[in-house]
Amino acid sequence: MQPAGTAYTAAEIKSLRLKGAMYIRMSTELQVESPENQERAIRTYAAEYGIEIIKTYADLGVSGINTEKREQFQTLIDDVEQGRNGYNIVLYLDESRWGRFVDSREAEYHRMRLERKNVVCQSCEKPLTLSSNLADRIMTLLRDESASDYCRQLSQKVWAGQCNLVSKGYRQGGVAGFGLRRMLLDEAGRPKQELAMGQRKSLLTERVILMPGPDEECQTVHWIYDQFIAGSSETDIAAQLNARGVKNHFSRPWSRGTVCEVLTNEKYVGNNLFNRTSGKMKSRAKPNPESEWVRKDHAFEPVVDMERFYTVQGIYRERNKKTTDEELLQGLRDLYACQGRLSALIIDEADFLPPSSLIRNRFGGLLRVYQMIGYTPKRDYQYVAINQRLRSLHAEIVADVVRDIEILCGRRIPTDPESCLLELNNNLFISVVISRCFTTPSGTRRWKIRFDSGLRPDITVAVRMDVRNEAIRDYYILPALEFSDGQLKLSEENAGFLDGFRTDTLDYLLKLSVNISLDKAVNHGAWGHSAYFH
Repeated sequence: MQPAGTAYTAAEIKSLRLKGAMYIRMSTELQVESPENQERAIRTYAAEYGIEIIKTYADLGVSGINTEKREQFQTLIDDVEQGRNGYNIVLYLDESRWGRFVDSREAEYHRMRLERKNVVCQSCEKPLTLSSNLADRIMTLLRDESASDYCRQLSQKVWAGQCNLVSKGYRQGGVAGFGLRRMLLDEAGRPKQELAMGQRKSLLTERVILMPGPDEECQTVHWIYDQFIAGSSETDIAAQLNARGVKNHFSRPWSRGTVCEVLTNEKYVGNNLFNRTSGKMKSRAKPNPESEWVRKDHAFEPVVDMERFYTVQGIYRERNKKTTDEELLQGLRDLYACQGRLSALIIDEADFLPPSSLIRNRFGGLLRVYQMIGYTPKRDYQYVAINQRLRSLHAEIVADVVRDIEILCGRRIPTDPESCLLELNNNLFISVVISRCFTTPSGTRRWKIRFDSGLRPDITVAVRMDVRNEAIRDYYILPALEFSDGQLKLSEENAGFLDGFRTDTLDYLLKLSVNISLDKAVNHGAWGHSAYFH
């Protein structure tokens, strides 16, 4: 074998007779030729170095922003970590096929998971040398960041383009709705064809608008509005539609929610709305304030006249006027007397009560409201009280850590008031999470550690509670390069790999906050070398 850090020649790599796997990914189903092109290029690259491809992993029509829906990528990682791989190198076309992660460090993290098992990750856009030097790693990190930056810029451009098209009156995604249909327009704005459920336009120059559906459906929409104005509730209207055998736009029975959608959506009067909710870069969708909505009035032919629509909206506004606490509590007592039990779903389906979320916010939780009206749920909600106590404990622990670091270092430690992230030495971000103890049906004790991928901390400090969730049992100091996705489950004893991150105190973490001179760090440090083959 070559000395550590020495590059192999193509002839030397051929003599190793490597076995490899290829990973292929395309973002959308419209890129029908992309998998074939990627496979052809990878096989050509493999032949150049005498690598035998024995396994293929392909995620087709899946975004590279994260790994959640990339089943083949997850299978690849799992095969290697569980020792089910018969190969020692994984080939992919370029770094963007490996992933366009929002945080470019995630790409390197997944490569490290494989390389720790002596499986090389290799992009076909650079020569294969089976060595790792500083220049190669810097170039790989730059490519990762380039792929991540491309994804962010593309998201911004797509969003700006969507807003522009909406302002011109064109529809941007989503089902048409009951009583409406989607009409495809050519580049000149001429009607081309009606799109069925699930169909999409095939040309970039084509556009989509909404149009009234069949007369029978439009008459049903008018009937829904008239019934509501006459005093019928959404639940009564849904029941009558179901009794008549009328299906909604998904060919399913009507519910209170689907009736409410017809009565409140402005598309029925021809208005085009966009950006009411947003979830860019695959993040969790959140509602936006009305000031951020993008709208185009009178974009489509209306199904309902303005007088009907705004009469209905007036009824909703009158209904949603702020009621007193006692009126809400009495309404809940009446609902409990009628139903025999209460839940968020039962409250949401009640026509005479506001949404359960409003009641929860008004009184500080549904359990507190239940106590106020004398209702005791059959389910054991003791864990809610435990979680409330742990939330208070979380703030105390964060404050204690900050105080200890400030005493040790003699300087102030910034803490984000919203996320509670600690910032050490201006570049190390730490998140503190509480792990509650729970007992499984079999009697064993477990702890779950959930990682907040949205905050992207460098280190997660997991505080593991004791059996009664009243005192701290121990700590786990978990770096993001090793742990960052989803959650981690712990048992009472976690020998081996996990036990290396356990500590009884936070002394190790406190030492990270102490600055030392560069000369001292160099004198006491040691440079190591790594190689793929030994």
